[in-house]
Amino acid sequence: MTENQNFEEVAAAAAAAARPFARTSPRERAAALVAVADALDAAGGELIPIGMRETGLAEARLTGELRRTSWQLRLFADTIVDGGYLDARIDLADPEYVIGPRPDVRRMLEPVGPVLNFAASNFPFAFSVAGGDSAAALAAGCPVIVKAHSGHPELSRATAAVVIDALEGAGMPKGTFQLISGQENGVALLKDERIRAGAFTGSTHVGRMLADIAASRPVPIPFYGELGSVNPVYATYADAALLDGFVASVAGSAGQLCTKPGFLFVPADADLSSVGGAASAVAEHRLLNPGIGRAFTQRRGDVLGAEGVDVLSQGEVRVDDDGQTFATPTVVAVDVDTLLADREALLEESFGPLSVVVRYQDRDALPALHAELFPGNLTSTVHARESELEDGSLAELVDALAETSGRVLFGGWPTGVSVTPAMQHGGPYPATTSDGTSVGTAAITRFLRGVAYQGAPQELLPVPLQDANPWGVPQSISRAGNSTSWGASVR
Repeated sequence: MTENQNFEEVAAAAAAAARPFARTSPRERAAALVAVADALDAAGGELIPIGMRETGLAEARLTGELRRTSWQLRLFADTIVDGGYLDARIDLADPEYVIGPRPDVRRMLEPVGPVLNFAASNFPFAFSVAGGDSAAALAAGCPVIVKAHSGHPELSRATAAVVIDALEGAGMPKGTFQLISGQENGVALLKDERIRAGAFTGSTHVGRMLADIAASRPVPIPFYGELGSVNPVYATYADAALLDGFVASVAGSAGQLCTKPGFLFVPADADLSSVGGAASAVAEHRLLNPGIGRAFTQRRGDVLGAEGVDVLSQGEVRVDDDGQTFATPTVVAVDVDTLLADREALLEESFGPLSVVVRYQDRDALPALHAELFPGNLTSTVHARESELEDGSLAELVDALAETSGRVLFGGWPTGVSVTPAMQHGGPYPATTSDGTSVGTAAITRFLRGVAYQGAPQELLPVPLQDANPWGVPQSISRAGNSTSWGASVR
């Protein structure tokens, strides 16, 4: 769909596909996801060069990202194939139920309906057209409309064509997957009553605007926005190896990762002299598009111009004849008092290769400082010696991080989000607009809702709730008479 196409037709097609797609069996849908994954892998030779040209990301990075995208689809296929994700529960009628006669009640999770996914710029495969939000919604049985990111339009169209062909080839209804472009189309569809959920990865400003639109509809819908995060790291020491790892994490993909460590807290007496050398060894990298380049240049200027900043690595910014920005890492250091005094200039996320090292005097003050400065994060990290992790002295800090973060790391660096069943990629606002995760198999739950059927005849029940259970999905059955033994398990 181009900016001149009628979004009404797109919404109508998604709505028409919603019930037929929801009624596909878990195995049929899983097979369709695998078909998409296979098609994406086969199209890599066409898609990756387009991505390199449009985003400036390296071939190796995009090759790995495409593999992540296709295997994520396969992971969702395995997650849904047996139907366990439906959480089918059956309470059989029980006239002797201890708190009054119980009717036959059956509950399962059902797809919410058409999902509008606003694609990200920094992951043109993994968080874009066929990325995590699209994969989760399709796995749940929801038709997907992707609003393409303007930073990689050609890649978006090519990827969408692969996905659509694979889904239709696997027998999924026409309209199960569609692509739109243009901000006006995206906003219009978000307001359309046929859209039942939204997903977004991008800036705090745009994400909050879209979330407010979703919430202000006559019938509000859930909106799962991954916005911004500064991902603070707290270290009880700072040797050369730790600082080298820090710089590498800041510089990876030119700092254009939502999990980039924006702040590193180190003891006040830490020797930071190696930071400059590590940063200067990093080659310049193109930022994703001119808009991001302009925003980074301004943000970098604000940080470098803040009073009391000690520049560890000046970094460089270069703009070519096409308006594309190339940058090397900028790293500055401040003490806690400076950070607090100039928080307006320093605390905002810097989307690009820039980070702030904060020297602290009192480790015991870190939990309260973290709670004050970083109320919502995708990640928070602790680097400490083994003895410090074992003696319980960091328990209060870890509690503070867990209350304000979606993922707490011990050692390592937050860049690099494994696609696993246990992964959590989401955190309290402003990291995300709604509780949930956009990575890992739990992401599917965002696009499902519980529906209970009371006293329904077998013929009108959804297949997973029928006594015959033709799909063979796991069913949790509460039989008559069980209520008289409640509480016995703890006696």
